[in-house]
Amino acid sequence: MHTDSTSSQRTILQICHCYYDPFLDCARQYAVLFKDSRFKVVTVFLSGDADAEVADKAASDEVIFLEYQSKQLSGLKLGIIRKIRELNQQYNFAAVIAHRAKPTYVALMATDLPIFSIQHSFGNFDRFSRRLMVNSFKSRLTLLAVSNAVRDEIRDRLPGWPENKIETLYNRIDVDKVQAELLDRQQARQQLGLPETAWIVGSVGRLHPDKDPQTLVKAFAKALPLLPKGALLTLLGKGKLENELKQLIQQLDVADNVLMLGNIPEARRYFRAFDLFALSSDHEPFGMVLLEAMAAEVPIVTTDCGGGAEVVAGLGQLFPLGDEAALAQQFIAAAHTPIDPQSDTAQTRLNQLFSDEAARQCFWYLPTVQSMLH
Repeated sequence: MHTDSTSSQRTILQICHCYYDPFLDCARQYAVLFKDSRFKVVTVFLSGDADAEVADKAASDEVIFLEYQSKQLSGLKLGIIRKIRELNQQYNFAAVIAHRAKPTYVALMATDLPIFSIQHSFGNFDRFSRRLMVNSFKSRLTLLAVSNAVRDEIRDRLPGWPENKIETLYNRIDVDKVQAELLDRQQARQQLGLPETAWIVGSVGRLHPDKDPQTLVKAFAKALPLLPKGALLTLLGKGKLENELKQLIQQLDVADNVLMLGNIPEARRYFRAFDLFALSSDHEPFGMVLLEAMAAEVPIVTTDCGGGAEVVAGLGQLFPLGDEAALAQQFIAAAHTPIDPQSDTAQTRLNQLFSDEAARQCFWYLPTVQSMLH
C-alpha cells in the first residue's frame, strides 16, 4: 500500500536489518501497535530481495526493500544513511522504530527524530563503542527490551539513564491466528512422519551454541531407559551444530530415538505433536517458541535463566542451565506423571502479557511514548 506523503497523517518509520526469522514477525508486532491510531507505518528492510508475501506479512501501510546484501551492512555505510535521510524528507515521520544496532545507528545518523530502539538480545552494550553511541544520543532514544532480564542487563550497563528510558515491551503473538493455524495432534504427527502413540519431546530452534541442544540430547539419552518404550526427541531446525549433534547422537547410541527433522516451514503449526516442549537455551533473551507452545497447550520445560523463565513463570518447569541430569529427571517425571499444561492459565497469561492487544496497551502508556507521540 502506498502512503500519501502529502497527507497530514503522521507516519512511523520502522527499520529492520532483514526479514528473516524472527524479524519479519518482529516488524509485524511493532506495526500493529499503531492499528486504529492516527499513525501510519512505513517499514524498511535494509537487506533481502523485494517480496510481496513479506510485504503483506509485515502488516504495514507501506514496505520498502533497500535490497542490500547482509555483508554490505557491516561498518559505516553512508549510502544507507543517505537513503534513510531521503525517506525522512519525503514523509512526515513522527518517530523511528529501529530493530538491533545497525538500524538504530542508521536512524540516529539519518534523522533527528525520537527513536525506539528494540533490544532483542543480551550483551548489546558490552562494547564501549555501543555505550558511547547511545549515551551521545540519550535525549532521542528509548530502549525497549524484549524481557525484564534483557532490560535489567541494559540498565546495569547504562547506569546514568533514567529507568523510563529503558523499558520492557514483551514479544508477543497474534494469539487467535496462531491457535487457528494449529494442526491437531494426529494431523501434526502424520505430517511430521511421527508415530501416533509414541511419547514425544519436541524442541524448535536453531542448532546453535546459544540454544545448547547438546544438553537436550544428553539429557534425553540419560532419561531414555526410564521413558516409555519408543519415546522420541524431535529437533526442528538447522544450524552450525548439526554435524556435531549427529555425531553425539551416534556416540550415545540413541539414533533410533532422536530425530533431526531440519527446518519445517511454519513449525508452530505442529506443536500439538509433542507431549512435552523443551528449550535448553543459554540465557534466552525471550523465547518466542515458548509462547507458541503455550498457545498449543503443550507442557513446557526450560532453563531457569534469561527471559525464558520469565515467560513461563508459574506455568512451565525449570532446570538449571546445562544440567543434563536435572533435565533428564524432568523428562522422566513428565512421562510418568504428565504435567498439567494449565490451559486456562496459559490462555489468560498469553492474552494479558503476550498478545498484540496487551502490547498495544502497554506501549501507549509508556512515558516516552506519551511525551513523543501524543
